[in-house]
Amino acid sequence: MTPGQVWGATPAELDAQLPCDSMLSGTVTVCDRSIAVQAEPWLVFAWLCQLRATPYSYDRIRNLGRPSPSDRDPALSELAVGQEFMGAFELVDFTPDEHITLLARPRVAVTYAVHRHELPGANAPVSTRLHVRVRFAGPRVIVIPVVFGDFIMMRKQLLTLKELAEREARVVV
Repeated sequence: MTPGQVWGATPAELDAQLPCDSMLSGTVTVCDRSIAVQAEPWLVFAWLCQLRATPYSYDRIRNLGRPSPSDRDPALSELAVGQEFMGAFELVDFTPDEHITLLARPRVAVTYAVHRHELPGANAPVSTRLHVRVRFAGPRVIVIPVVFGDFIMMRKQLLTLKELAEREARVVV
């Protein structure tokens, strides 16, 4: 397994069927990355919609040094197939409050999925699992360095989205 291919994903998430699974053919490397977010699924999904504007990763590298917005733009939650995400992806499928599936032709398909995660205890805070599956097409000798670089950028992205959603959840309560 390539370093960064799996990060934070549970066995159930690794086994889950996601919309991107039917995309791309030939040799494909699959990566699963997940994180728990202390916010309602609808709020985590709303933050995923913000990826239309910026990648929420390392701004100096991926956003030409411009800081990613720290407040949500509700207009970005109005999704339609064909919209551009992060400057490189096309929205190919979505279900509100459940998943966003993107494609960067011809080599990358990704699904960002959210689902409620029940924590034990009567007074447990609301928790959401944000699970991302990325499928990279191409020979492993080429894909391996791409997978590792993608992991570094996506880890930052997921941590940033978690921070922003949890910050907003504290304000909403």
